Amino acid sequence: MSEQARKTAEGLEYLTGFGNEHSSEAVPGALPVGRNSPQRAGLGLYAEQLSGSAFTEPRPHNHRSWLYRIRPSAAHPPFTRIGNGALRSAPFTESVPDPNRLRWNPLPAPAPGTDFVAGLWTLGGNGDVTQRTGMAIHLYAADTSMTDRAFSDSDGELLIVPEQGGLLLRTEFGLLSARPGEIALIPRGVRFRVELLDATARGYVCENYGRPFELPHLGPIGANGLAAARDFQAPVAAYEDDDRPVEVVNKFCGNLWSATYDHSPLDVVAWHGSHVPYVYDLRRFNVLGSISYDHPDPSIFTVLTAPSDTPGLAGVDFVVFAPRWLVGEDTFRPPYFHRNVMSEYMGLIEGAYDAKAEGFVPGGGSLHNMMSAHGPDRETFDRASAAELKPQKIEDGLAFMFETRWPVTATAQAAGADHLQPGYDDVWQGLERHFRA
Repeated sequence: MSEQARKTAEGLEYLTGFGNEHSSEAVPGALPVGRNSPQRAGLGLYAEQLSGSAFTEPRPHNHRSWLYRIRPSAAHPPFTRIGNGALRSAPFTESVPDPNRLRWNPLPAPAPGTDFVAGLWTLGGNGDVTQRTGMAIHLYAADTSMTDRAFSDSDGELLIVPEQGGLLLRTEFGLLSARPGEIALIPRGVRFRVELLDATARGYVCENYGRPFELPHLGPIGANGLAAARDFQAPVAAYEDDDRPVEVVNKFCGNLWSATYDHSPLDVVAWHGSHVPYVYDLRRFNVLGSISYDHPDPSIFTVLTAPSDTPGLAGVDFVVFAPRWLVGEDTFRPPYFHRNVMSEYMGLIEGAYDAKAEGFVPGGGSLHNMMSAHGPDRETFDRASAAELKPQKIEDGLAFMFETRWPVTATAQAAGADHLQPGYDDVWQGLERHFRA
């Protein structure tokens, strides 16, 4: 399966642009011209709208797509509850919010036969899925491709951040490939299947219950910089015409439900709209920073933001610390000591993070809840305070952050996990008194 998936991934083509009104057809004549729902859709297909927003939301925030499929989505048997495994959803009530700084090692290797859905493990989150507010932080570890199985999430969109092993994502809209260093986003309600490009796969997932991610406004930065809209890639139409049993797992109001279809649900022959999945290469992020003095606030590294009802206050931001030059004069260059009204979960995709010399490894993560004091460890502080301030290139690390307006409540399994690091507070011990009046 991995070899076949790799060959498929290598030959993929994409549509480009963030938030575009894309259109694609796998067979000529499948996409209607000049209308959405003709009396008889072309090629005997069914026309179906997938709404990712309310009909009456303002045009810039209105997300919907029209799908032209072999069978309508309504043609399925009843769903029944199945076990949630290690997947949890908001409200997170099995634990209390913890002001302590927490850090985890990577997830242990999965049990043989674990696919992407079975390998989801929830670290924590906030809000309420039934109110479409907040977010959840999941990790995944898998060693098996999904075959006769598909997944959809009615509770939110899924931002997938691979750390180890590539993924081939077969969606209703077509195929996407996401490798470490890239991200993939699956919108709310879109069905998809995950095939592994390597023997194992591991990574992170941000489940965004609230308003969909969008590109941040650039303000005084101007028209260019950060993530460019043209670098986001959406799939071209590709369909499965396959009459075989397929289990469709639906996450709905925090629980998993299952129905066995007598056909593949990935049977969309043509589509058009703006509610679409996409991938983005984080190495294309145009990093901006200080060319005089001081370290800029990490908000300048925002790739995507999910706005809230308060302007400038995100439900969740996705921030990347990509390779960059540091040139500030008379400046402590690593991230500064900090207490934040926002809560920060940080992960590492590759290399090392410049604020932590030890203990923060790829696949691991740290949680600094709101107003929890954090910053560089002692070794990093000592080294940066004495360093010669010549231009410095940070090129061996790729870290990211899920930042959210609400405190993150860790799940009981995360708070008691064997891979939770003991003694995380110790990294700040030994920061000596230097004050001289």
